[in-house]
Amino acid sequence: MADVVYINVEDGLKRVMNNTKLYAKLLTKFKDDQNIKTIETSLADSNLPGAQIATHTLKGLSANLSLTELNKHVVELEAQIKAGSVKPGQYETVKSVYDQSITEIDKVIAQYA
Repeated sequence: MADVVYINVEDGLKRVMNNTKLYAKLLTKFKDDQNIKTIETSLADSNLPGAQIATHTLKGLSANLSLTELNKHVVELEAQIKAGSVKPGQYETVKSVYDQSITEIDKVIAQYA
């Protein structure tokens, strides 16, 4: 997965008019977001409406911050939730990509904060 782009920093910076401090601040806030945990809990409880809301929110956040790989997998998860059937392992894939995205976010924060 060496070729996987978890964060498109160039695009993310364009979204904040190249304000590196603001981008780092927004990424830091993202790390505190609880939607990934809400998705896990909601899916475990078969609460698809709750999972859909949290997934939709995470989709928007990941798109706005240019977290490209995470967004791709969250879009797929949201589609499965809307269809009423989440494929086995789909959440785990999202969580794995989320965790790797956090690692990459930490690098960007260290560079720009």
